[in-house]
Amino acid sequence: MPRLTLDDLFRIAVPSDPQTRPDGSAVAYTLTTSRREPDENRAEIWLAAPGAEPRRLAEGSCPRWSPDGRTLAYLRADGGPPQICLLPMDGGEPVALTSAPLGAGAPVWSPDGTRIAYAGPHGEADPHAPVVADRLDYKADGAGLLRGVTTHVFVVAAGQAGGEPVRLTEGGFHAGQPAWSPDGERLAFTAGMEPDGDLDLSSSVYTVEAAGGEPKRLTGPEMIAVGVWWLGERLVVAGMRGPVAHTRLYTVGEGGAEELETGLDRNVMVGAPGYPGAAPQLAGDRLLFAARDAGCTHLYALPAGGGAAVKVAGGDAVVSGASVAGGVMAYVASTPRSAGDVYLAGLPTDEPCQALPGRPLTAYALDGVELFEPVRRTFTAADGTPVEGFVLRDETRDGPGPVLLDVHGGPHNAWAPVFDGAHLYHQVLAANGWTVLTMNPRASDGYGEAFYTAAAGAWGLADEQDFLGPLDDLIADGIADPERQAVTGYSYGGYMTCWLSARTGRFRAAIPGGAVTDLVSMAGTSDMGYFLKTFECGGDVVAQSPFTHVSDVTAPTLILHGDADDRCPVSQAEQWFGALRERNVPVRMVRYPNASHLFILNGRPSHRLDYNERIIAWLEQWVTGSPS
Repeated sequence: MPRLTLDDLFRIAVPSDPQTRPDGSAVAYTLTTSRREPDENRAEIWLAAPGAEPRRLAEGSCPRWSPDGRTLAYLRADGGPPQICLLPMDGGEPVALTSAPLGAGAPVWSPDGTRIAYAGPHGEADPHAPVVADRLDYKADGAGLLRGVTTHVFVVAAGQAGGEPVRLTEGGFHAGQPAWSPDGERLAFTAGMEPDGDLDLSSSVYTVEAAGGEPKRLTGPEMIAVGVWWLGERLVVAGMRGPVAHTRLYTVGEGGAEELETGLDRNVMVGAPGYPGAAPQLAGDRLLFAARDAGCTHLYALPAGGGAAVKVAGGDAVVSGASVAGGVMAYVASTPRSAGDVYLAGLPTDEPCQALPGRPLTAYALDGVELFEPVRRTFTAADGTPVEGFVLRDETRDGPGPVLLDVHGGPHNAWAPVFDGAHLYHQVLAANGWTVLTMNPRASDGYGEAFYTAAAGAWGLADEQDFLGPLDDLIADGIADPERQAVTGYSYGGYMTCWLSARTGRFRAAIPGGAVTDLVSMAGTSDMGYFLKTFECGGDVVAQSPFTHVSDVTAPTLILHGDADDRCPVSQAEQWFGALRERNVPVRMVRYPNASHLFILNGRPSHRLDYNERIIAWLEQWVTGSPS
């Protein structure tokens, strides 16, 4: 059976955002593919049902069923900003519901099906006007300079195509995704309305009357609210006790917020780009939610009678969306063999489930391709701390071979033992005799809150040995060749790539992507620079900066960076490139035009393909001596 090649990027289909039809008979979802010509990612709405082949419904994303299941609302962009469209399921063409100048957000149906709410941009973004900033949140990665545009809550009549949406909020803040009250009279949302919200990262829960009026604040500084949902008569909120902390679940009433006890020392995952999860929801009389466990994202349910949460979908899987309706539960999960499939299962019970329940409705695994599967392994750091990682290699090969250490971003993210459609070079290198080591060091998610916060204020200093010790173990095991070691990583992983290549001469090649190299300049140029300096790193940012040690770098370095990266600005790459070039260290910088920080996940297919190709070529040139 042939091994995976980088061209398989154009065969990978990734489902997401499953939405169960109200009667439980089918599941609508977004399917994303990469097209070589034109050079773009294509998002489409598909429908899957038991006993039937999945079928395409429309081009777009964010499908949402009307309460009666007869209409599907979704987002579609026809050469302009995305608008809400309505697709009648009994036949007929889709109709555009909105024509907002700056576009609309994901649709949220009212309980009676007569209105749709959404959070969408508002303002006048004149590209030629001066940019005036009074707060730090004047730009955002992926959007660039906001130019006074803010996100607000709108409501539009569902039966009036092209109707004028009514804006329910206004001001210099961003409103989060709205949620309808059961009676359809109010909408709940999160927002940071405080004058210094850009400094203290405050975000509270508000409600506003659907007919209009002043928003009412329901929570205070007890948490940073990140999402809100009306589940039955309960207002459920996901929030954090501080800027660097686990996300937890709360119920909110007139008296404020009260934490829901789950019995888990795990981070609740509500879903975000690069951080898969699912919105909390009711599953019968149980509360269903997603949480990260040892790198994987699983589904849990709180028993109806109270007590600790029960895992209802587990195993070596990453859940990236769930939906309950009509007495069934649909979800999307990636596995070691698939980048994602849609599953349908019965409602969860109080019996723990360590595997994926139900049946798959789709089959998006790559046909006819042999995939290497990561092997989970626990190592012991120099101070005795257990750290988990995954070893990917061709187990039929004997003797030590070249080894690549790949560091994840975040740092509060995690590697998982599932098929990774973004880092295809892992599979190609394994087929060529490499061992790929992916570690979940201190600060990684899925190992408890103490582990999650263990590197705060001590980047590089607290976590360095979490990488070097496991490499030494692989060398001692006869798997890794000590003379052929390399390191790469993206975002925080790019930071750690620079840090490790400056602190040790063991690596024959280093490939930082989307890197942080100087925390001092990063603090004043990133869209999250203040957060990084004040909360994530704190203390002595000079001591935690790779740039402090740049004079010790000897490894040939390939720097890969998006030109439109506002999270880790391209100046970070330029500083590293200039310093290495000045010292005559072999170095090359590659900048991807108009690419934001997350371009390796959702950027142009040609850029993502090039990113993978360049990593392999650099490793062959400087480590194995066999240039392609």
